[in-house]
Amino acid sequence: MNRRDALKKSALALGAAAGAPTLLSLLQACAKTDRLTWTPQFLAENQARFISSFVDFLLPKTETPGGLDVKADVFIDLMYAKTYDEAGQKQIVADIEKFNADCKEKFGKIFAELSEEDKTACFKEHEANSPKFPKTVWGGAVGPREPVGLYRGLKSTVLWAYFSSEEIGKNVLSYDPIPGEYLGCIPLSDVGNTWSL
Repeated sequence: MNRRDALKKSALALGAAAGAPTLLSLLQACAKTDRLTWTPQFLAENQARFISSFVDFLLPKTETPGGLDVKADVFIDLMYAKTYDEAGQKQIVADIEKFNADCKEKFGKIFAELSEEDKTACFKEHEANSPKFPKTVWGGAVGPREPVGLYRGLKSTVLWAYFSSEEIGKNVLSYDPIPGEYLGCIPLSDVGNTWSL
């Protein structure tokens, strides 16, 4: 299984729990933002560079659009600006600065300036050591909800933003805004591509 397929499956599992109308409206607003004139609403320039680098490394452009193509980084900045309270915003800034400081200590540069190999090593380390999301039943967490940290939380948000974007929903995933008859028992091979609806 390649990385894109693994991320797609992870995002689909998280998408149902993370979806909210407020976030969808922010994502739609980002689609109209021109990348060349984009000024972060909340993040400082170095923090916005971190988010953009994280998004681009997690979801690079291949035969399908990448995370930057659907402006997931713009969405994340807007989400921090519009939906996080002051304490949450301070925590995000502190977490980004710590992430960059750790990269500088281990690799000699901040995340945005790392080579592909060093970014891969950084991601592998955080994947192995970051807390996991709690198990869920029908979209609700089971057991205590511990903080998952910047890496896991940001990764989840990037995937949600990517797969919730209009570009991916309509042009990459299968999309049928007016579904036809219900076929409840068909072979899985007949389902085809992953569906956005």
